[in-house]
Amino acid sequence: MHTAGAAAAAAIAQAIKASGAIVRMEPNDFLQIVYRAEEPLVVTATSKVFGKVRYKYITSHKGLAFYTKSPRLLDLGSGAELVSAKTIWIPG
Repeated sequence: MHTAGAAAAAAIAQAIKASGAIVRMEPNDFLQIVYRAEEPLVVTATSKVFGKVRYKYITSHKGLAFYTKSPRLLDLGSGAELVSAKTIWIPG
């Protein structure tokens, strides 16, 4: 059992190294990042857990990746380019 936990921890650590820093934030703070960017590219995905839909968003700004999830759709503004993904997976 201990070996499986160690392997999972190592896999998460490797994923973090491969993807770089990911900043998790509240939806309103995420929107402020998107609104600040000149031509934001936002990747979106939805997930369903226990019948509840969650909307997930990730964008990059000044070299960092910003991520949020919300129980409602976010108004990203008309200037954001949206890319719909099947899933967004964040390590940890």
